Amino acid sequence: MIVVYHNNKSIVRVEANDKSIVFDEKSSIAHGLMQLAIRFPESKLVWCYQECCKYINLEEVPKLMHHQKMMLSYNPSGSNYLGNRIGYVEDSPYININKKVSYPTWQMSSFVGVINASVLIAFKDKIKLDYDFDYYLNSIAKVGMPLGLLCYSEPKLLSNIQISQTEKATVFTLFRFVKQHYKTRWVFLLLLNLFVYELRLSLLEFIYAFLFKNRNSTTVSLNKIVVHSSLKVVDKATLDVIIPTIGRKNYLYDVLQDLAKQTHLAINVIIVEQNPQEGSVSELDYLHTESWPFAIKHTFTHQAGACNARNLALSQVESEWVFLNDDDNRFDSDLIERVLGNIRKYGVKSLTTSYLQEGEKLRYSIISQSGIFGSGNSFLKAELLKYVSFDKSLEFGYGEDTDFGLQLRNLGIDIIYFPEPAILHLKAPMGGFRIKPVFEWSNEVIQPKPSPAIMYVKKKHNTKEQVLGYKTTLFFKLLKKEKSINYISFILSFKKKWNESLYWANQLKNND
Repeated sequence: MIVVYHNNKSIVRVEANDKSIVFDEKSSIAHGLMQLAIRFPESKLVWCYQECCKYINLEEVPKLMHHQKMMLSYNPSGSNYLGNRIGYVEDSPYININKKVSYPTWQMSSFVGVINASVLIAFKDKIKLDYDFDYYLNSIAKVGMPLGLLCYSEPKLLSNIQISQTEKATVFTLFRFVKQHYKTRWVFLLLLNLFVYELRLSLLEFIYAFLFKNRNSTTVSLNKIVVHSSLKVVDKATLDVIIPTIGRKNYLYDVLQDLAKQTHLAINVIIVEQNPQEGSVSELDYLHTESWPFAIKHTFTHQAGACNARNLALSQVESEWVFLNDDDNRFDSDLIERVLGNIRKYGVKSLTTSYLQEGEKLRYSIISQSGIFGSGNSFLKAELLKYVSFDKSLEFGYGEDTDFGLQLRNLGIDIIYFPEPAILHLKAPMGGFRIKPVFEWSNEVIQPKPSPAIMYVKKKHNTKEQVLGYKTTLFFKLLKKEKSINYISFILSFKKKWNESLYWANQLKNND
């Protein structure tokens, strides 16, 4: 492990095992770090702002960096390098960081951090060695994250430190970063959002951004970096499967057949069958007339709703792991065995698989951090169920999967996407006895836009800037659908619909 101490401008000393290492005193921090990576290609490279050297937890680094394809840093202040305005252009879970836990994000800090030398070398001659060390670190993470680099804000890197301010980017730097790491249209949207919501006309910063090329086109590959986690997250390797179902008897039978053929069998298959029709009874006779190689826990309820059904099922889980399945999935016989192999290899407690429909081509083929969570194609360590559940305020609406995933992230649990093994989602037709839900706002003259459920999730988990940035993009999406436009009338109507959504989202919050 190589430890680099710096003063935000240059490296001041380098140590390994309490011994000093010679370094280039005249180069930038990024350049010096790259030189060290080339000299010590098998090492972990730690950086630390010199004034907090006595607070760094070097003994924790080997535990935290449990495999090579990781990048960790921590900014103990309330803000991050790029500031809250980056939320105007990114509507992902990686912006509103919970600094109390290990949290997935590309937002890195020069304050303290660590990366494997092999990862840094992969970016050699691909990403410019910026003089601004914070910019360089954020750029590496932003480019590397979709390529399989797992990046985290990690509070365990430091101990007993309080700080109110760290390095912050200028608006010029923010525009440059957006131009170099997002599609060009986001530079225009950033300019617009700053004007609309902050009455700031940033024309010079906007023009300045176009002096720089986008970095996402670089040919960086991390495929040669082998991952073998040192964490032991699988003990008994027992697994339960949960399946909410409503009116899909034949499809569910096929799912059970796929589970029965697994090379690694589930212990329990927990089925919650819903039928809101009064006097109805279960139609799943084969649960009792056929023999299954696992125990089946069957709950029949007249209360419809996927959130309620999944929570009922999750409350019955007994095994070490749980597979959140759906009643119209198909998968190969080695699904569970291969998933457990991936869990061991990466040392994760939550993962989601590729979830394609028939005829759909796989677009994302790299194992990486996922911005989404799928309630029909995910695996989870069961011990986490004490702290998370599906929010019933979102019943029959949208966003319960997103909310569940964000609950996990705020516990310090990342969600890793694996393209293989895959789960096929048949998207079967709805059961014939489903009832179209009637919401409190269904009969309102002014219908809320977006749906109150979506607004509820965004207000619950996103920053103010992210919500406002979403407002702008929604405005243009709705504008494109208009055939003939009276712009003043459209703007006034949009504001009313947005305010209606805010109102009903608050009602959902109060009912939570």
